Amino acid sequence: MAKEYRVKAVRLGGVLVKVGQFLTTRTDIMPDVFIKELSGLVDQVSPMTFDYAKSLMEEEWQASIDERLLEINESSVASASIGEVYQGKLKDGTDVAVKVQRYRIQEIFRKDFIALRMVFWIISVFTSFGKNTDMKALYYEIVRVMDRELDFEQELEYGKYFRERYQNFDNVIIPGFYEDLSTSRVLVIDWVDGAKITDLEYIKAHNISVEETAKTLFDFYIDQFLNPGNFHADPHSGNILMQQDGTIAIIDFGMVGELRKQDTHNFKMLVQGFIIDDYDIVIEALEEMNFLLPHANKKQIKKTLKQAVEMYESGSLKDMDAEAMTKIKDEIVHFVKEEPIQLPADYAYYGRAVSIVIGILFTVYPDMDIEEWAKPKIKQWFGTRNILESIYKQKAKDLAKPILSMPNALLSFLESGEKDRQWDKEKHHMQLKHHFYLLLEVISFIMILVGIGLAVYTHYFSSTTILVIAIVLIALFTSLTSILLFKHFRMIRS
Repeated sequence: MAKEYRVKAVRLGGVLVKVGQFLTTRTDIMPDVFIKELSGLVDQVSPMTFDYAKSLMEEEWQASIDERLLEINESSVASASIGEVYQGKLKDGTDVAVKVQRYRIQEIFRKDFIALRMVFWIISVFTSFGKNTDMKALYYEIVRVMDRELDFEQELEYGKYFRERYQNFDNVIIPGFYEDLSTSRVLVIDWVDGAKITDLEYIKAHNISVEETAKTLFDFYIDQFLNPGNFHADPHSGNILMQQDGTIAIIDFGMVGELRKQDTHNFKMLVQGFIIDDYDIVIEALEEMNFLLPHANKKQIKKTLKQAVEMYESGSLKDMDAEAMTKIKDEIVHFVKEEPIQLPADYAYYGRAVSIVIGILFTVYPDMDIEEWAKPKIKQWFGTRNILESIYKQKAKDLAKPILSMPNALLSFLESGEKDRQWDKEKHHMQLKHHFYLLLEVISFIMILVGIGLAVYTHYFSSTTILVIAIVLIALFTSLTSILLFKHFRMIRS
């Protein structure tokens, strides 16, 4: 199914490619084989004609292309489902990248959204998958994310945001945007030369330190993953370019997520809960983050989380390589699928971005000590005082528990006799009910055998009346047996 979807998505383009890419972020609801098949799904579309691109630029600029640009290469350097990128020169000779929206892309996406809404409705009504998943929320998440990518003015604002936020960040550059030439359908950006950051041959050829490169990239992204603000949600190697002097250029801000102050507060609550071994705090944080579906078994989730943490308590992050990190991720994914947990879209893109960045870091510098690099950042982010306060509060709470629990314990002791009698009465009642079902099932089965015997009798001694009685007996008691077995099974299961 995944392979068929991938082939058709590439052929038809539009929203289908974007939906496929979105589904690869949903490890909480999609099977592994589906995600692996679609993980290589990229925008593989044929270049559009330059005539259309030229006419759109002139329409948006209200001027001929020669008035705005000194020159432009008519062969595109990149083709995607939403836009086409060309290399050009401004009048002053500055090299720029010109990104132009594809023909009728807004109209195509709107129609695809309508079709997609119908598909999601069918899934939610007629499939077990749909009944266990908030399909309506998923649909609106997809539409919201893709709407951002369709609006080049929004991408311009994101580009300006990251450029300003990291203007003093060493060895990382964000290309500048030319606002006077940029519109909702055309973007003009500084041209950036370079190779993919995972091109190790290029890095080696230019005598660039892989350790310094990885550390720079780590510092750049961990700031986004820990602190409130926007984060680059599509940090694949094609959007992170290595320049000859060792500078890293970050491009393409069509897909951007947001980390709110409340999100960072919830993350801190999670960390605090794990540090002081208080899983009620962990569950509370997960609820605040809308991770838990209404029917979630909180006791089971607490138990599973505690077991998972205990498995890794004796280990150390510094001994973990990419394979070990993948194993942990797979176990988390398995846990998420087994439990009634659904990742909100923002967190799904957040998790995807973190996963991609970690993969790139280990590719560039396999000897990276992620624990050593992360510890000071997380301490600074969390605040040592807050951690100590949490631990002291929990210790005080633990010391007070025996005293505070005494009244409840006494009351429980006084009530235990009555509770035991109630339980014995209930248990006796259930045993009687169990035997009653067994008796009825045996009688019904005997009556079915009687009906079969009568039917066999009529085979040798023709009798229409007896045959009718046999058929009625078989039908009646087969139905009754089925009902009894079903109700009995439900009783035993409860």
